[in-house]
Order: sequence, then structure tokens, then C-alpha cells
Amino acid sequence: MKGLYYQLNMPDGDETFVFQEKECSEAPSEYHVKLQVKACALTFINPKLVSDIKMEQEFMPVGREVSGIITEVGSKVTFFQPDDEVVGILPLDSQESGLCEVLWVHEHYLVPKPEKVSWVESAGTIRDGLCAYTALHFLAHLGSGKSVLVLDGASPIGTLAVQLSHHTGATVIATAHNEQDKQYLENLRPTVGIRQPVVARVIDMSKGNTDLAESCLEETGGLGVDIVLDAGVRLYNQDISITEHQLLPHKHDIITLLSIGSHWVTREENLQLDPPDSHLLFLKGASISFLNDEMWNLSNAQQGKYLHILKDVMEKLSTGIFRPQLDEPVPLYEAKVVMEMVQKKETRKRQVVQL
Repeated sequence: MKGLYYQLNMPDGDETFVFQEKECSEAPSEYHVKLQVKACALTFINPKLVSDIKMEQEFMPVGREVSGIITEVGSKVTFFQPDDEVVGILPLDSQESGLCEVLWVHEHYLVPKPEKVSWVESAGTIRDGLCAYTALHFLAHLGSGKSVLVLDGASPIGTLAVQLSHHTGATVIATAHNEQDKQYLENLRPTVGIRQPVVARVIDMSKGNTDLAESCLEETGGLGVDIVLDAGVRLYNQDISITEHQLLPHKHDIITLLSIGSHWVTREENLQLDPPDSHLLFLKGASISFLNDEMWNLSNAQQGKYLHILKDVMEKLSTGIFRPQLDEPVPLYEAKVVMEMVQKKETRKRQVVQL
């Protein structure tokens, strides 16, 4: 079947995306279903993670968040029937691109798609919703009355984290990387209930002179923030002009604004803490958790909980609690160009290919 693949180990050291025909290396089991793909989201491929888990190969399939219709089921499939509409995330070791017209997928990687949710919305929300839910509920134990700081709140993951926090009853503070993001966050309102702003305070990091810790302490009456979800941090101070990297907060600023017994969920895989940093965290009784997008796919030990989260993400999408940051659907013939932009991190909204 023809799909889009990420070609590594090129002679000149470059990496590229190619459409090619590739046969499935393994026959589907009795627990697989045949899926007619309707939409597939494009997400960044992390070559370092692939190398760390010893999965390096010449061609890596592109597109793992898919939605579609089941056309056939294996003899031992119990969750689904033909004509069911589903959405899910293909496993890390999948040999097939999600941009194929037809896929064989194990039933334990799929959940039902709500009727009133479109193919594009479901495929474009499933991973970001999983990340937001994992960070706030599974790692940080989000609850009503807590204060939450979401860094880069207008990003695809940040948007859903802001909406989930507000729905749970938390006070939300978010940072913006530019004036457009700031206006978007300030105008964000819930679709149900009281039409009050979702974000209590938006902090514009592009000004260059904004003190993040001071702003958060002011908003919380000097008590500090209970939960922080970052989008990466700066480990060292650098005397350079404002860049995308400079929009990230310094690790010391985050430690300063944490409250007693707080949770810091970080996406910075190379976070380094000096002894004074650790001592300050100790005094506050604060904890740090690392958010890895692939943590559920690296182990099947909690497959039931993983599927429960995916179902809850779809339910929140169908009821309007989640309103994702999606770009206009991409036709298949433009998938290669758009994926190159995604890999270079040149896009802000989630990109979804409509088949």
C-alpha cells in the first residue's frame, strides 16, 4: 500500500519524506480490524526517541493519528463491528503509514468516534487531548480550586490543557508568544455554562521585560501556582535578542512561582537541576513529572487506562469542552510539503490530511 515515509540515513546526512509502496511485513492477527482511513494528523517525528528505543529503520511511516470506518474484523475482535466509525493512534512499531487508504489495526489501539465529531477533528485532537489529559489528570492530579499555569497556551496541546483545566474548575494562567496568541486566549470562552473568560490572566512573553514569576505570584496572592505545564524551558541565561527559545521561561522562574505541594509537569527531556534548585523544591514539597508523548505506547501495562483516556478525550470533543487548534484540512497531494513544515516546526496549528 502506498503511504508517506520519513527517510533517514541519507548519504548527504539529510532527512526527507517520500511517497512509496510498501507491503505489510506481518499478516493481520485475529484481533485486527481493517480500517478505511478518512483523516490522518501530521505530528513531529522525534528521531532521538526512535534511536533510544532501538527502532531505527531506513523508512519510518508518517501519520499515526487516524480516523476512519471499519470494513472488516478479525474472528476474535470483540470491541467493534463492520461500519463502526473509530479513531486511534497507531503503535510506535507500526510499519504502515497512516496516509494509506486502508490499514490493518489491532482493536486495542482504537476507540469509537462520536457521531457528531468530524473525521478531521477526531484525528487532529486525539494525541493533543491525550497529552493534556495525561499531564493534568494522570501526572498532576488536577482538581477544582487549583491554579494552573499553561505555558504557550495557544499551542495545540496548550489550548486543550487550558480548556480542560477550566472545565475542571481550576484558575488558569497562560502565556502567549505574540499578540495574536494573546488575543486568542483572552477571547476564549466556554461553549457551555457561564460565558466567562477561560483564562484568568494571559502573560505576553514577547514583550521581553515580562517577569513570569512575579506575574504568577501576583495573580495567586503570593501563594504560587499549584500545577505548571511547560512547553520546554531554558536551562541557562543567554544575552541575545528575543527568539523562539527566549520565549521559554528559565527553569528558576518556574521553581520560584511554584506553591507548596505543587506539581511541575515538564516536556523538557534534558532538564538539569542544580543543588540550590533541588533544595528549593524540597522546601516547597514540590514534585516534577516528565511528559513523554509516547509513554502509553512504550508499555501495554495500563492499556485499559489508556483507552479510557482516549474515550474521554472524544467525549469532551463531542460535548464542546475541547475545541482544538486545527488548520484547514490538507489534501493528500500536499501532505509531503506540509509534513516537512511540521518537522521543521514551522506550523502553529495542528495539520490534518483528509483522505
